[in-house]
Amino acid sequence: MLLGGRLLTGLACGIASLVAPVYISEIAYPEVRGLLGSCVQLMVVIGILLAYLAGWVLEWRWLAVLGCVPPSFMLLLMCCMPETPRFLLTKHKHQEAMAAMQFLWGSEQGWEEPPVRAEHQGFRLVQLQRPGIYKPFIIGISLMAFQQLSGINAVMFYAESIFQEAKFKDSSLASVVVGVIQVLFTAIAALVMDRAGRRLLLALSGVVMVFSTSAFGAYFKLTQDGPSNSSHVELWTPVSMEPTNASMGLAWLAVGSMCLFIAGFAVGWGPIPWLLMSEIFPLHVKGVATGVCVLTNWLMAFLVTKEFSSLMEVLRPYGAFWLASAFCIFSVLFTLACVPETKGKTLEQITAHFEGR
Repeated sequence: MLLGGRLLTGLACGIASLVAPVYISEIAYPEVRGLLGSCVQLMVVIGILLAYLAGWVLEWRWLAVLGCVPPSFMLLLMCCMPETPRFLLTKHKHQEAMAAMQFLWGSEQGWEEPPVRAEHQGFRLVQLQRPGIYKPFIIGISLMAFQQLSGINAVMFYAESIFQEAKFKDSSLASVVVGVIQVLFTAIAALVMDRAGRRLLLALSGVVMVFSTSAFGAYFKLTQDGPSNSSHVELWTPVSMEPTNASMGLAWLAVGSMCLFIAGFAVGWGPIPWLLMSEIFPLHVKGVATGVCVLTNWLMAFLVTKEFSSLMEVLRPYGAFWLASAFCIFSVLFTLACVPETKGKTLEQITAHFEGR
């Protein structure tokens, strides 16, 4: 029963993580698309924080029942929402598209009708030869891969043990502190997204993560290069049963690095890959393309989660985090070299950019 429930929940989350950003990007004004698109990730981290808080007072069965409430509201409220005008136009339902536009925007002003031609319905592999298709594919897949290779899951694995070593009275507070940081900085990112732009926030986020993962690696290098030179690392064992002032200081270095990393990730590499995924693909390939990006994200998350312990045994913990730092450097370089700025542009203008028009 539990496994079946987890399977269905995972299926629903996978579908929602694909459809929600795309739906929002297609119904939002260009001037607020960044704000509304970032709200997807904001709602995710708020939900995680509320789950942490509810877990303090509820047993797991009631926590599962409580988890039914948000999707129930979503099911009811989505019954009142129209299809996106762009989707309706691809189905040649012009009147319904105009009605949806009136409902969503209150007028048809500022609407740029996407080109809908018979030969553009559906996705075919031969279309990958066109720059307007393969460039967004490369960018979307790379963003999702770099998001997971940044080391976010590795840092989250260590959160509670790091707070324990820093002698927090209640180490379970670690989850709440992490959740609060995620919510706060994701909200900041949402508010400045349409003013600062996607590229700037991605680059800034990547630089912060480079420094924080490097400091994380330095922490493990200093604490675990002791007299015992064993290559095996026990992930959850404290470095010392009776920590000295020096080791306490190093523990606080780890706490600071972790909080800095989570804040940096929340400002850029948390919400923006999902936002850009919903913006950069042409209408006729968006379904397949976003599906491939979401699959890449969850596949990379699975691989990083599964293999990180083995990687730490091979490279030692400091080597694993310095490798994550190297991936963060590559992510910054990739952003500056390949990712276009999409703030303030319509989806049609973004498509035209990739096609060289």
